[in-house]
Amino acid sequence: MTDYRLEAVTVDQIPAAGPGAPPTSPPPAAPQAPVPPTRIGGVRRYVNSFFKDHAFIRMIYKNMFKISPRLYRSSQPTPRHVAQAARLGVRTIINLRGRRDNCGSWVLEDEACARHGVTLVNFAVNSRDAPKKHILHQAREIWRDAQYPVLMHCKAGSDRVGFMSVLYLFVHEGVPLRTALGQLSPKYGHLRHAKTGILDHFFETFLAYAKDRDIEPGVDAFYRWVDDVYDPPAFKKTFMTRWWASVLADKVLRRE
Repeated sequence: MTDYRLEAVTVDQIPAAGPGAPPTSPPPAAPQAPVPPTRIGGVRRYVNSFFKDHAFIRMIYKNMFKISPRLYRSSQPTPRHVAQAARLGVRTIINLRGRRDNCGSWVLEDEACARHGVTLVNFAVNSRDAPKKHILHQAREIWRDAQYPVLMHCKAGSDRVGFMSVLYLFVHEGVPLRTALGQLSPKYGHLRHAKTGILDHFFETFLAYAKDRDIEPGVDAFYRWVDDVYDPPAFKKTFMTRWWASVLADKVLRRE
């Protein structure tokens, strides 16, 4: 299991006292590593997954598609779905929800991956905010190092995995961006007029930038734009939602 998280710990170094130096206070205790939340266990992990995390919906429809010879996309897999993926030859599962010890669905997925010899990579991605630059770069490293075939998922299999599927096809397999944008589609349950439409807007902003400057919208140009032009706070102000779509996504469908 691999977790992609940014952590920073600062340790103050105290110079040793020389001969005749005045007495000093005892050095402070070394900082302790953060204690992870207690992992949910027993029957509670099933109850939590089934009711709170809506696994009962995914048991009926898992929203799983093979989008290239090397990559599948889906909603949060149940243990049965992990077993099915392993039988399909999947060697790596990329969990775009991130590690969640208090979520029954994640605990069951982690246990199922260990049981079936599948590598689980926890890589949290947002669906309602401007994409983060470090995420766009780390994704390339994950795809470069992964053992294929790969299954990539979020909760519903609609938004975060749609965004990352666009990026994967474009960056890792060389599919033209306009073609890859088909991964953000109502076919998978994606709503572009809700807050999740910021994901479409991100790629469309780059395409408009490239067109205005008569630049070929390739991968190198994309990452130059990400590094040198793209300003997440300013970009976020250029996106507007429609209230009905936000109500549908957030209140009715209860998307993350």
